[in-house]
Amino acid sequence: MADVLLFHHSLGLTPGVIAFAEDLRGHGHDVHTPDLYDGRTFDTLDAGLAYFEQIGVDGFLDRGARAAAPVYLGFSLGVLPAQQLAQTRPGARGAVFVHACVPSSFFGPWPAQVPVRVHAMEADRVFLDEGDADAAHALVDQASDAELHLYPGDEHLFADSSLPSYDAKATTLLLARTLAFLGTR
Repeated sequence: MADVLLFHHSLGLTPGVIAFAEDLRGHGHDVHTPDLYDGRTFDTLDAGLAYFEQIGVDGFLDRGARAAAPVYLGFSLGVLPAQQLAQTRPGARGAVFVHACVPSSFFGPWPAQVPVRVHAMEADRVFLDEGDADAAHALVDQASDAELHLYPGDEHLFADSSLPSYDAKATTLLLARTLAFLGTR
């Protein structure tokens, strides 16, 4: 089974992120959920992003880099450290990006040996308006083993069961696809 490092989104390590990790653990995977916000969670994206700005990009990435596992999974803002580690850490065996994707040029070229899966809702305004969709399409074109999975709907944090944006049907499919991917790592 896979050893996975799952990074939370901008609201922090919410019960929904923990529940997703538990679902993966229930299928035999070893899942680590580092708390990059030191126990803080937020009710709105604005509040979570304000705290992120206090920490700074470098501080957030440094916190993520302290954890180690060969498969990196990130939810929204958590894609930043997941993507950085997948692209720069020797021995990376895979990456799963949920709700977000940044241009691979942030961290250098995408490594040929690292497969990647990107998951988002097809009408998610954050994913579309902030360039994540363009980055995801470019990554799929660039990487030798990459897939973009778009789900019906417009919610940004659809996979967090503790939020009103949660979509059980989409998350069930996301979980199934992620488990299939992890089974090959």
